[in-house]
Amino acid sequence: MTTVQEEALLETRIADKTGVKVDDVRDVFAAYGLPLVISPARPRSLRVHRLRVAGERTGDVEPGPFDKTLSFSEGLTALVASNFRGKTSVLELLTWCLRGTPRSEMQSRVRSWMHHVDLDATVAGEPMAFRLDLTDGEITAAVVLTGPDPDALAGVRGPAPDRGITALLRASSTDSYAEQIAGLMLRRMDLQPLVNSFKETSTQTHGWPAYFGAVYLPAGGDKALLGEVTSNGLPGRLLQVFLDLPAAAALTRVKTVHDVRLAEDKARRAVAAAEAAERASERARLEAELTQARDALARLLPRDGADASLTDLAHDAVQLARALADAQDAWDEAVRVFRQARTERQQATKLLNDVTESATARLLFHGLNPTSCPRCDQQIDDARRQQERHAHTCAVCAREVTGDDEDPQEITAEAHQRLETSTAAEAAAKQALERAETTVDGLTRRLEGAQQQLRRAQSAADLPARLAAQENVLRLEGALSVFREPEEPALDETEAKAIKVLGAAAALLEKDSKTAAEALFKEVNEETAELATLFGVPSLKSVSIDRSARLKIFPLGSKQEWFSDQSAGARLRLRIAVAIALLRVGRANGVSTHPGLLLIDSPKSEEMQSADAHKLFKELATVAAESDLQVVITTADFDLARAALPADSLRQAEPGASLW
Repeated sequence: MTTVQEEALLETRIADKTGVKVDDVRDVFAAYGLPLVISPARPRSLRVHRLRVAGERTGDVEPGPFDKTLSFSEGLTALVASNFRGKTSVLELLTWCLRGTPRSEMQSRVRSWMHHVDLDATVAGEPMAFRLDLTDGEITAAVVLTGPDPDALAGVRGPAPDRGITALLRASSTDSYAEQIAGLMLRRMDLQPLVNSFKETSTQTHGWPAYFGAVYLPAGGDKALLGEVTSNGLPGRLLQVFLDLPAAAALTRVKTVHDVRLAEDKARRAVAAAEAAERASERARLEAELTQARDALARLLPRDGADASLTDLAHDAVQLARALADAQDAWDEAVRVFRQARTERQQATKLLNDVTESATARLLFHGLNPTSCPRCDQQIDDARRQQERHAHTCAVCAREVTGDDEDPQEITAEAHQRLETSTAAEAAAKQALERAETTVDGLTRRLEGAQQQLRRAQSAADLPARLAAQENVLRLEGALSVFREPEEPALDETEAKAIKVLGAAAALLEKDSKTAAEALFKEVNEETAELATLFGVPSLKSVSIDRSARLKIFPLGSKQEWFSDQSAGARLRLRIAVAIALLRVGRANGVSTHPGLLLIDSPKSEEMQSADAHKLFKELATVAAESDLQVVITTADFDLARAALPADSLRQAEPGASLW
């Protein structure tokens, strides 16, 4: 199927699923910069060549200046040194250069020793040199260079245009370097930030550091199969991206935009619901208080007919208060209408003057008269109006106003008619306002009289309590009469359509990816089981991994177990097996986009017997050579390294000495 056919098929399927037009689907995808074409990801190979560390060590072990360069083999490289002699620090320095931030395992004391850290690497086929200058463990200057080949970058710490070496980025602080490296690596590795919903009303974004978790494998004690984060489905997202399942890249981007849009929509609705609940609670409180206030007033009023006039007076006062409130509302509306009519009459007067004096005004007489630019909403100032009147240029677009001024008398007559109409409307509005004022004044006087009669009629003993109760009832009735009901959030049809289209697209791409993944995962399962057995996982019959990166273990003669149920040593070996299986199966099917670099810290320390460790090291070296995989491991077991690994893969220090 051609690219055009794929695009047409996808947009048509989305339109059919959502019931919207194909053009609407295209508009949504274009608005968010999303591709309708499912294209394979670019290769993401990552190789390290040389690491130089220079500085001054303090403490009891080999204090003083140091300047050491370590080279890395194409296959497996083993860093061999006694415990606490710099093995893990090398992995952390590689991580700092490539990820932008070191992991928490890097000791601040070790960081304080560093003055210069230089790494030569190849990122997605592009030679790069990472150069860091540090003071007190923090970056003070950093530059990432690129050149024609890795050898040309060796020993170079700054741009050399004459040799084809240029700077890709510069940073002057630790935070700046981390931010810029994250962006650079995402672009070079053709990756998108991973976004997931958080508490259904917001989102969390995971960038390049989350992807790097598939390179620097977690320790055996960690529960995540891939990466460093087990929650929010991130291991599964990493699995799909690095195996480049069909539509995985497009699915990641579509789901990211959909999750953000949906989270923002839910947040808006949550705010509206909270406001509605608050307003409903407020109304219920007012109604309850009004009921109590009426009961209190009823208890103060006489219960026999002897003082019936007092009850009638109180009723009359309440009715007059309500009528006065309605009259006040009518007066407010009359004021608004009168002011509007006066404004229209003033505008008509000005317009008549303009068309009488200006041909430009006559030409624009039947046109719009906006107060602000319809494009940018900025107000049209007086200078523009004056320029239109005197220079004959439009106040909105500033172009010259041209045309035939053929019927000046007709336009002037129409302007006269508008003035007469607006003048009559102003007069009518003024009369209505005067009537409303008269009504308000009359009701005010009547209410004052009724209240005076009520006060005179009440007994001296109950008068203060009755007045307070009546005022409380009136106050609460007034509050309820003007109570503002919560408004439903305005429906944004464009946003709703976008969420609908993106949701349907995500579902279709998810289905496509799932269907195409079945055969690939069967191969991954078989390869993982074979590798895990080679690496020393005992009594393993088979494994099964799904698209969410959940790994089921099927031991011989036992019930199914989960990856998290395994021992730390078994988890590490299974994690290595899965990473290599993804690489092998992906490359065999032309869909591998794993960087092909693994960093593994002290695998023998994970509850592993010497025989199992020997087997793991030996097989790992063989697999790395056969699979175009670069592996950097560390160990403190000198005998194991010499017995299991080729001599040219060892980078070892003397027992008790520092590796660098």
